[in-house]
Amino acid sequence: MNEEISVRITGKAGHGVVAAGMMLARTYKDSGLYVFSIQDYMSRIRGGNNFFQVRAAARPVYAPREKADLIIALDKEAVEANKTALAPGGLFVLDAENYGVKDLENGWVSAPIYALAQAAGGPKYANSVALGIIAALTCENFEKAGEAVGREFSAKGGEVAAANKAAALKGYDYGMENIKGCMFRVAGAPHSSNLLLAGNEALALGVISAGCKFYTAYPMSPSTGIMNTVADYAGRYGIIVEQAEDEIAAVNMAVGASFAGVRAMTASSGGGFALMCEGVSLAAITETPLVIAVVMRPGPATGFPTRTAQEDLDFVLHAGHGEFARAVYTPGSPTECFLAAKRAFNTAERFQVPVLILSDQYLAESFTNIEFPGTLAEAPDRGRIFKSGVDPEEGRYAYSPDGISPRIIPGRSGTLARADSDEHGPEGHITELAEVRVKMTWKRLHLKMAGLAREILPPTVVNPGAKTMLCGFGSTLGVMREACAAVKDAGFVHYPQVWPFPEAATLAALKGSARVLTVENNAAGQLARLIRRETGLKPAGSILKYDGRPFTPDEVLAALAGGI
Repeated sequence: MNEEISVRITGKAGHGVVAAGMMLARTYKDSGLYVFSIQDYMSRIRGGNNFFQVRAAARPVYAPREKADLIIALDKEAVEANKTALAPGGLFVLDAENYGVKDLENGWVSAPIYALAQAAGGPKYANSVALGIIAALTCENFEKAGEAVGREFSAKGGEVAAANKAAALKGYDYGMENIKGCMFRVAGAPHSSNLLLAGNEALALGVISAGCKFYTAYPMSPSTGIMNTVADYAGRYGIIVEQAEDEIAAVNMAVGASFAGVRAMTASSGGGFALMCEGVSLAAITETPLVIAVVMRPGPATGFPTRTAQEDLDFVLHAGHGEFARAVYTPGSPTECFLAAKRAFNTAERFQVPVLILSDQYLAESFTNIEFPGTLAEAPDRGRIFKSGVDPEEGRYAYSPDGISPRIIPGRSGTLARADSDEHGPEGHITELAEVRVKMTWKRLHLKMAGLAREILPPTVVNPGAKTMLCGFGSTLGVMREACAAVKDAGFVHYPQVWPFPEAATLAALKGSARVLTVENNAAGQLARLIRRETGLKPAGSILKYDGRPFTPDEVLAALAGGI
């Protein structure tokens, strides 16, 4: 038995790579294993080379490995593109006759994937055949794989599900009979982490659980999965989902809906969020609660539409013209995505500010099995809403010691609701008085920031003050956890919230450490600069990656061993 395995299914867009990968992840999860899966796909409808990689183990796993123990290729191009990803002692399965590959390299084995698919009904069944072969090499029996196939295709009807299950069984039988001595099995046991979720799905479920009733967005990869999931449940929970004509319309719709009194949000990626910046400032000056998820991908401009990055930290911290308070959450796992969504709505409504949830493609689209975190989430808090008896001459933007004015909901607060995107006084009328401007800016910026600072989510700290301390935000949580577990006298600090920045907690965690490094998916070391700016502590260096791919523990360990 192996301690863990990594399996990669690869082919072009249109080969059903994702479907096969999801079926494999469910197979392992239902077999009692912990899984972590990633998707790597090109920005095209057909063609190119994509892969879905699943790591499975008897213990929790938090990141992908650099190499795969078992790779199965669904076309010739996939063979060339992925052959260097095979781990030592691994197995590469391909259909040599179909692909025109004459010479098999060490560790390669040919299987009649497409002949088996044709016998099952046609080449479209190749991905199910591949799943069956993988099940033969990595599972105790076919039962869980068969159940996963049935679930994957159940929406297409019993006939389609049965045909794919039959194709998978052909692959399983072939593997059991013809690929001998190459078993990669891991023993699993029942556990409570039995919900298979990606970051986007978890965030969307948190949005629904928070009581969001209006979701609007313009589709932009990799944020679209949030909208799709919310839309799937919209009818059940009474949510209006509006696909806007562009991101400018989306953010202004969200501001309008929130002004009207419902919990509302939008989401996008860097280029789309750039168009939302004026709307963010509108929410700030009108003190309208606003939640925005920004799911990062590499830029500038269109960049790498389907790949990952952490390049927009600086942008999100400063987006919008003028000076005003905001909160920025940076969840590092599907569980944290769910909790961040619920907390974001509470924060936005308590302080009447824009709140941003910063994610990325890797976190958004990587599946892992978790225990549902519902009992850990905050109860809804709508903040200071006045339902009646507010004096309109003192009301909506009244000064207060904590910077939070009574929120008047049109038609529900028993008084006239005034709002203005120009500078205004406490009653909501436009003003150009210098003293009023100073007081309103102090209220919107300093007083609200002081309140937000009292409610900062503390960073996750493991082995504080260790000789080597890694610092990261967002999706680097898992890779830092695994890398530090493998290095003597190492620890890490992970930030689930980067603004307001937890200065005191950071200094306490890093006190006495000989080497502080940041781990970031960007080229500039944006977190390192933020730490230095907010604490005065200058990290010794940064482990950076900006090729559009996520970190693996192997890469971080190699960087640490190299003396960075």
